[in-house]
Amino acid sequence: MKKTPIDFDIVKKNIEKSHLASVGKASIREIKKLIDNIEAETGEKFIRMEMGIPGLPSVQIGVEAEIEALKKGVASIYPDIHGIPSLKKEISRFVKNFIDIDVSEESCIPTVGSMQGSFAAFITANRMYEEKDTTLFIDPGFPVHKQQLNVLGQKWESFDVYEYRADKLKDKLESYLKKGKISCILYSNPNNPSWICFTEKELKIIGELATKYNAIVIEDLAYIAMDFRTDLSKPGIPPYQPTVANYTDNYILLISSSKAFSYAGQRIGMMVISDQLFARRVKGLLRNYTSDQFGYAMIFGTVYALSAGITHSSQYALAAILKAVNDSKYNFVESVKEYGEKAKIMKKLFTTNGFQIVYDKDEDEPIADGFYFTFSYPGFSGEELLNELVYYGISAISLAITGSKRTEGIRACVSLVQREQFPVLEERLKQFNKDHPK
Repeated sequence: MKKTPIDFDIVKKNIEKSHLASVGKASIREIKKLIDNIEAETGEKFIRMEMGIPGLPSVQIGVEAEIEALKKGVASIYPDIHGIPSLKKEISRFVKNFIDIDVSEESCIPTVGSMQGSFAAFITANRMYEEKDTTLFIDPGFPVHKQQLNVLGQKWESFDVYEYRADKLKDKLESYLKKGKISCILYSNPNNPSWICFTEKELKIIGELATKYNAIVIEDLAYIAMDFRTDLSKPGIPPYQPTVANYTDNYILLISSSKAFSYAGQRIGMMVISDQLFARRVKGLLRNYTSDQFGYAMIFGTVYALSAGITHSSQYALAAILKAVNDSKYNFVESVKEYGEKAKIMKKLFTTNGFQIVYDKDEDEPIADGFYFTFSYPGFSGEELLNELVYYGISAISLAITGSKRTEGIRACVSLVQREQFPVLEERLKQFNKDHPK
């Protein structure tokens, strides 16, 4: 039996019981379940880096507003499909204050987290034009977005952007768009899992090509304003969150409350559609909807069918949070800087013990410290490394399930790792390095 920080036989037994062919190929939720079982049996706590869960308390402003709304009886009333007026107003103000784009309240729609937003966007965008039936992912990305399309039976293609930064992006992206099949393009910025951030040059390329080929850009801003290299925290004062919305009218922004406001459990996000796209009329929509107007089809066709409205009380919570942010009474960016500070320390612990950072640059600039980082170890594929690390009490996910071509890599999420665990993490990394000499 090997001597590892977590009992080797118990880990091996639980892997076999899970029926996973390989931990390194498992989904995020499968890994979570496996580690939960091992922790329960051994009593040993893992360094948990597999789940992108907020590690900070929920914004109290939202909690109090939600409690007050429940006391007033909103739980017994169906919410409007398009969202309560106060929330729509604050979403519109928020995107102006932090992204510097003008969008009417009508085009701001609450969703059951960004996950429902992407699901609704895929459904609607892929029904606009009969010949445009494919989604393009600029990877690496969140694996569940592809799962959504697989569930829908819709087509998708993807490419890893690592080798196609800056000017190289144009030819690569256009090689997909010129086929005439791409209905929409999705990416996250900052990126999950790599934490790369697109430059203005890259966003301009994406936006201009989206306009040229009439494709909708679905920009996932789950980690809005969390590129801590620049202070994006002041409402209405530049600099602002970079966005493709500066370069095309063909956009849908997905903004999450989960990470920025630690409000993940209440499942509320924001879908912001450009006013031009919202008002667009496309005859092809009549094949599945009663209206050919994009915004109307999205709200009263797709979103209505998915949820019949977004949890009433959580809408009041988010409205209160956004109002406080918009009024400069709450600095949400300052509150989440802890993630960047922890990432800086953790990356140092990994690199000191023989690991390497995989996605390490935005063009020529060192990558930011943030919610995620990626690492590898010489001589291991990402799958092999993850298979081994579970015996050392460290969990994460392989980059292979994110669409990344950097199959030697692993994604680490810093949110659930507490500072008091850093000595344990360092000790386990030292032992791994000792047990696996280069």
